[in-house]
This record gives sequence, C-alpha cells and structure tokens, in this order.
Amino acid sequence: MGGDASEACETCDVKPQGPALPFSTPAFSGHVDRLLPDSQPGNVTIPLPGPDAPNIVLVLLDDVGFGTCGTFGGPVPTPALDRVAANGLRLNQFHTTALCSPTRAAMLTGRNHHAVHMGNIPEGASAFPGYDCIIPREAATVSEILRQYGYSTGAFGKWHVTPAHEQTLTGPFDRWPTGLGFERFYGILSAEASQFEPPMFDQTTPVLPYEGRDDYHMTEDIADKAIAWMRLQRASNPHRPFFAYFATGAMHCPHHVWPEYIERFKGQFDEGWDVLRERIYKEQLALGVIPEGTTLTPRPAEVPSWDEYPDRYKPVAARLMEVFAGFMAHTDEQIGRLLDALDELGVADNTLFIYITGDNGASAEGTVNGAWSAPSFQNGYPEDPEWLLAHIDDFGSAKCENHFNLAWAWALDSPFQWMKQIASHFGGTRNAVAVQWPKAIAERGGLRNQFHHVTDIFPTLLEAAGIDPPAAVNGIEQMDIDGVSMLSTFASPVAPETHLTQYFEMFGNRAIYNDGWIASCFHGRVPWKRFDTVPFDGPQEKWELYDIRNDFSQGYDLADRHPEKLADMLALFDAEARRNNVYPLKEPGSTFGPKYATPTSLGNLTKMTYTIEHQRMPERSVVNLKNCSFRITAEVTVHPAGCEGVVVCQGGNMAGWSLYVDATGRPVFHYNWFGHEHFVAMAPSPLSGGRHVIVVDFAYDGGFGAGGEAVLSVDGVAAAYVRVEKTVPVIFSISGETFDVGLDTGAAVGPYPHVYRFTGAIHGVTLERLSEPSAEVKALLEDAEFRASLAVQ
Repeated sequence: MGGDASEACETCDVKPQGPALPFSTPAFSGHVDRLLPDSQPGNVTIPLPGPDAPNIVLVLLDDVGFGTCGTFGGPVPTPALDRVAANGLRLNQFHTTALCSPTRAAMLTGRNHHAVHMGNIPEGASAFPGYDCIIPREAATVSEILRQYGYSTGAFGKWHVTPAHEQTLTGPFDRWPTGLGFERFYGILSAEASQFEPPMFDQTTPVLPYEGRDDYHMTEDIADKAIAWMRLQRASNPHRPFFAYFATGAMHCPHHVWPEYIERFKGQFDEGWDVLRERIYKEQLALGVIPEGTTLTPRPAEVPSWDEYPDRYKPVAARLMEVFAGFMAHTDEQIGRLLDALDELGVADNTLFIYITGDNGASAEGTVNGAWSAPSFQNGYPEDPEWLLAHIDDFGSAKCENHFNLAWAWALDSPFQWMKQIASHFGGTRNAVAVQWPKAIAERGGLRNQFHHVTDIFPTLLEAAGIDPPAAVNGIEQMDIDGVSMLSTFASPVAPETHLTQYFEMFGNRAIYNDGWIASCFHGRVPWKRFDTVPFDGPQEKWELYDIRNDFSQGYDLADRHPEKLADMLALFDAEARRNNVYPLKEPGSTFGPKYATPTSLGNLTKMTYTIEHQRMPERSVVNLKNCSFRITAEVTVHPAGCEGVVVCQGGNMAGWSLYVDATGRPVFHYNWFGHEHFVAMAPSPLSGGRHVIVVDFAYDGGFGAGGEAVLSVDGVAAAYVRVEKTVPVIFSISGETFDVGLDTGAAVGPYPHVYRFTGAIHGVTLERLSEPSAEVKALLEDAEFRASLAVQ
C-alpha cells in the first residue's frame, strides 16, 4: 500500500476471520455398545497448537527512554538486552502509545488504545468510549486466544489495565489477568509500587511476600516466580508451549534498588544531562542504532540546561540519576535470569523472546528538581530542593519514593524530542526492542528499521504460533485488528513496511504517521505540570511535518514546504480519531469530578463499615475522606494484658492516615502529609481491657487540600486533639498503598513496625464522609482551652 492518506485509511485494520473460540467438543471417534467387549474407545483430544509452535516470553519494562540501555547507546550496561540482540535482532523504529496502560491494552489486544477504551490509565478514567478503561469483550487478548489453543499462560509483574471499580477483592475478576487469559498471575494491579513493599497478588489473593524480610525486591521476586512457573510447566505439560508475560514495575518510580547497584554509577553523571545526551547520541551513531546524519534535536526551552541549574542542587540531581541507572542495571540482570532459565530448560531455541525496553519514553513527571515523595508531585506539590538535599541519602531506599529530574528523561530519550506522555514526538513513543527466536530468525546481531507499533505484538505472536485471529471469542464477534505481524520484518532487513498508518494521541499531544511521513502537534502542557490546562487549537499548538525516512529524529519541520501534504495528514488524523474513539480531546485534569466519573464500587454511598476482611483495598473502592469533614469509628476489644497494632489505615509512608494503638496501649491518630509533615493526636493513657469505641472526628476548613482539626475520642470522651495544617487532596498513592483494617500492608503510614498487626479484636470500622462535623464536635473545637489541653506537644 502507499499513495495518499485517504487510501491509507481504508486498509488500516484487518477483520479477524479465524475459527471461533472456544472450539466445540470433538465428536466421539469410537463406538459405544451395551457391554465393554462390544465397545471401542475413542481418542480423547485436547486443544494444542501446531507441533512447531514456539514458547513465547514477552518482556515489557516501564518508563525507559530509547537512549537508556547500553545496547542502544545508553549509559547503563544491559548485558541481557545485549544477549538477545546478539542472538537475534534490534528494532529501532518500534512505537508505543506514550503512556503505560494504553500501551499494555494495545499490546495485549492488537487494537489501538482508544479503540479498546484505554485512552488513559484506569485511575484517570472518564465516561467516554475511548477513556472508560473497560476493555471490551470484542477485543479478546492474545493470552485468551493462546490459552484456548492450548498454551499455558502466565503473567508476572505489573498489570495496570483493570478498571478501578473492578479492583476489589470480590471482583468482578473479568479484567484481572486471570479473567483475560492468564492461567497464572503473580504481580501488582497498580500503576507503580514500592519495590520493597509492593501490593502483590497471587492470582486474586493479596499476599505479603516481604513480611519479615529485609532482602525483598519485587523484580527479583517476579523473576523467581516466572522461572519457577516455567520449570513447573515444562515438567508437567511438556507437550504444551507456554506464554510468559513478564512486565516489571521497574523502571517506573519509585526508583528502588540495593545500594551496591547505585554505587556502580557513582560520579558518572556529574557533568549533567546535556553532556549525557550528547554522549548517548554519539554512541548511538557509533553503534549504528540511529542512521548516519540523524539530528540530535535541541533541548526545549521548558527544560533547564545543566549550566543554568543551581550548583547547590547538582549533587542531588546526579545522585537521582545514579539511582535510576543502578535500578536499570538490576532490572536487566533479572531478565538475564529468565534467559538463563530458558537455556537450562533446553527450550531457548524454539522460544520467541521479545524484550521491549519501555511502555513509553522516559518519565519527566518528577518535576524540575526531582522528587523524594512521588505523591507530592502526583498531587501537584513539587518539593523544595532543600528538602531533597537534606534527604539525599534516602534515594533508592524504602524511606522514600524517589523520581529523577525531568531533564534526565529528556537526555535518555536521545536523539528525539520530548518524553513520556508526549505522543506527538518520538521521545514519548519510540522504544528500543530486541528479539530472538533462534529456530526461526537466522540472522544474529541484525538491525531492523521498519516502522512498527505495539499493536503489532498481538498478530506477531498469533502468526508465530500458527493461529489465525478468531472471528469470535466466547460467543462475541471480534473487532477489527489494527496491528500487523512483524514476522516479515524479522525475516529480512529489506522487507517492505506493512504498518503504514498509525495515529498517536495522549492528553492532547497528537500525531499521525502515514507511509514515511508524520504530522505532529505538541499540545503545550508539559508532563510535570499535570494540573495545568492549555486550550485546544490555541496559539501554543502548531502542527509540524516530518519525512522520517530521511529524518529519523523529527529534526526538520517541513510543514511550511508541504502545506498540502500536511492538510492531507490532518484529514487522516481526524478520520482515525473518529474511527478509534479518540474524541473528545482532553487533558488529565479536564474530566476530574462527578460529571465525567466512571462507576465506582460504592456508587454514591458516603458511609460504610469495614472489618478485618477488608485489606489491600484501593482508594476508589473506599469511602473518600478527602476535601471534607469526616468521622472514623472503630469498635475494638482489648485483651486484659493490653494490645497494640494498626486498627485501620489508608496510604503509606509518603501520604496517608492511620488509627493505631501504640506499644504502650495508647490510641493514636496519625495524618501523614507526603512524608514531610506529620500531625498526631495521641491519647494520654492506654486502653483498659474490654470493649471500646474509638472515634476520630475531623472538621475540615473547606477548599482543596486544606487543613482541619481532628479530635480523638475514646468511649465518648475526647482524649486528644491535633490541628492538621494541610491535607492530601487527590490521591494518597498511585503505588498501591491501600486501605487496610487490622494491619498496614505496605510502607507504614506512621512510626510503627512493618505490617504491625492489631493484637486485639476489631468488630468494625466505619468511615463516614460528612458535609459538616456534628454540633458536639463543633462546640468542642470552639473551646480554646479544650484544644490547648489535648493537643500533642
């Protein structure tokens, strides 16, 4: 195909026409008579793909820019990626969607992200078809298809495509991994996670593999589980191939890794991000992973130069990058363990191993100065660099949720413009890939430069397995497929391109690729200012035009030279946007609020009672106590000898609240504002043995993220008071720090031991969102003597 844009749009999707799934029960092939001697047994068959169908290992990292890994010219040695590339191919024109959940949904379904309703992450869903984050049943996943054809299927690590309202411990589980074709799941549902205390699930059951350990790391854990599963599968089902989907939480923040990995890179980034980007670019040219003559695109005005960045904070910036590099080295090491396991099992030769180094470009969400507490910038509160300087030794550890400076992301996306979220330019969407399949890919160490997109993974895996995409799955007719197989690309460096048209859109940043040309429009809002808004079609928007077959990095805008071509491309973008549910264009904060809200598990309820069965509950499934007055009521029984532990909590060490009984038996209410400030109301005396009612009344000042006053009462008597100067307005945690009764499953909200299970009995905890505090509480708070007498000094 080729020609003009209107022709391209006519063939940018493919109707699946393979046999419907599931297969009907085979007819009995024997003969049945009244008695056994007169009967003949049949052949019992089980679904299996063809005898040459390969095992498949699909690796997906998170938030890694094109120029990060040494295999593609980056500063971090990546021997596992080197190994795959040496045994197979590197792909230097593979594209994602510029954001995590959309990339995952597109990859697993073979359809464009808006077409399968994943135009955002589930935490930011809104009630429009392209954005409700509910993957339609008309887009069965590649895992479901492979499973029904006889593959063993397992997913390990980050999932992040389950709608927020379905992430409860009672489901529905249709869009959990186990409901979308994976027989085995071990990992997290959330966007990000502490590597030391992640919210892990084994199938659909929450587990705490880190409890009682100081040597736990999530990436190591999921590698252990994936390897154990492959070994088990090979021994118990050697006739069935397997599909292992290994999606790390790394390299998403928080950047957590052991100190010895950080120290490997000490001093390597002291010259700053401008020098690093130039160094990466030169190495990319030397390796040939970018063509000779590629432009190193200039630094945007919004990104500070290293020279202008304050000298006082340069050690902080350099340390944050050292931590990131150590984290990347550690992550690649775990991928190497998967490769070793395949060799040990003797199955590497017929295993298709695809190593995608990121679901989008490097992340600039960490603000100009970087971050110690990720929830701070996620709520719109960039941290004071003085705080970062004072806490520089915490970086990489469980004491913080660190993220590097935005300019490092720009450097690591060399040679391209921009970074994660900015789908208009390749800094947001171009990700380095290596692939090996020794039995089928003869070339070793080759490079492929055909244009491909993450939707191409789905048809590639099916064709490799000898499976035609089914016309119907589980009784539902399937949507047209947007991706194309990459097997022809694997076969030859001069194979014609087959993915000729592709739109891109994320938060208003948009582009359209067609047959070697791309039109790009940066919307104008930078990723580190997530609550800013700029007008669509406003003066800050400008459509650019690039001939990427002669301009690999989008370095020369040809819009003024080819206005008719640009007009054709814009018409194609509009057609693709309408076909794929891209409209209405919007920014992350523009659909915040009840008008645009997708369903929640609670609906409009503002009061709910919870028990010890309620653990690992995401924020969206619990009564929302933000930006309002509220009451927490806990009914407990204390043993005669006393008790201690967490009664109820929400969030983690970077933001949240907790009601607990300390080691001396005193009830405590603790409010944690981004790990920076802690507001505590502590009863003066321990609880006696027997049944008690502990209440926290919070009277809100009003507004957004404002303060308020908290009163802690025991058995109807006010026992403590604290003025909470400010509160968390949007989210306590994207990293899976949850709501728990009877323990604190993640990083501790308050200054108590890890997990800290309650040793008494909990009869119930009621959360109630209030329009205003009760008259009794108001009267107490109007009494200055009361406040002074009960405040913690």
